[in-house]
Amino acid sequence: MPAETTVRRKLKPIVAMNEALDAAMAADDDVVLFGEDIGAYGGVWALSKGLQKKYGELRVFDTPLSECAIMGTCAGAAMAGLRPVIEIMYVDFMTVAMDQLVNQAAKIRLMSGGAFDLPMTIIAPCGAGTSEAAQHSNSLEAWFLNTPGLKVVMPSTVYDMKGLLTAAIGDNNPVMYLWHKALYDLEEEVPDGVWTVPLGEAAVRREGGDITVVAYSLMMHRAMAAAAELDGRVSVEIIDPRTLHPFDLDTVLRSVRKTGRLLVVHESPLRCGVGGDIVRRVCEAGFELLQQAPQVVGGVDSPIPFSKSLEDAVVPQVSDIRAAIETMVE
Repeated sequence: MPAETTVRRKLKPIVAMNEALDAAMAADDDVVLFGEDIGAYGGVWALSKGLQKKYGELRVFDTPLSECAIMGTCAGAAMAGLRPVIEIMYVDFMTVAMDQLVNQAAKIRLMSGGAFDLPMTIIAPCGAGTSEAAQHSNSLEAWFLNTPGLKVVMPSTVYDMKGLLTAAIGDNNPVMYLWHKALYDLEEEVPDGVWTVPLGEAAVRREGGDITVVAYSLMMHRAMAAAAELDGRVSVEIIDPRTLHPFDLDTVLRSVRKTGRLLVVHESPLRCGVGGDIVRRVCEAGFELLQQAPQVVGGVDSPIPFSKSLEDAVVPQVSDIRAAIETMVE
């Protein structure tokens, strides 16, 4: 597999992920890709565009409109020695595949006494911001984090979308790879070639000394915008976990040791959310580092509305993050 080079080009997420899939399939004949309408057309997101023509219908193929069947086939293929990658058209549709994912794929390694690895990757778009209403706009990462045996990846940059997908495909455990639909048109300059971003390694997106903000996926970009608006008044450090499990607690603790304050931002609802668990872990491991109680900015306890104005009202905006930072620091 070619390595990252010094040649740089502008890429969007779909192209970056497509290149990761292409490189993985070229490097390992056991990598197969399937899902709804991903064959000749590349799917609704064009994620697999051109791959069936290149690798054939035995390695890239359409499935019936049954997420349960897709997930069960994926788990069985992984147990049989393949390295399957599946695309679920929206993370919302995972609800009909939860038995195969939660009761089968996540548990087989333990229940078999380690006899089976489950090297399977589940790619699904998530999140609000595209006016697709309550059944196509969920952020369900907390569900998957509550399932032992699953790894959860949520990239925020084009570089990480490519590198984390490469790492996910190479992992011997089930990996939920969740990319945000509102980042579809994000374009960033990234190196040519192929690279891996290790699972469980956070990135410091912005250095600061007054407050630590932990934010991932789309919310990382909004936290960065809020920090920019406060530049000169508040020094904000932003940590992007990149993977929620495994979670890089050490990087967060190093930041909190410097700032003494912690704000976690996520799009999914506050209740039973990722933010509460991150706060718990920081308090358990580094309570003495905190100058004040940590806070969480998250989604409202409501299904996502179709109306754009209402949709904006139920998920954190830049102004909400800025206000929370100001309240904690000033």
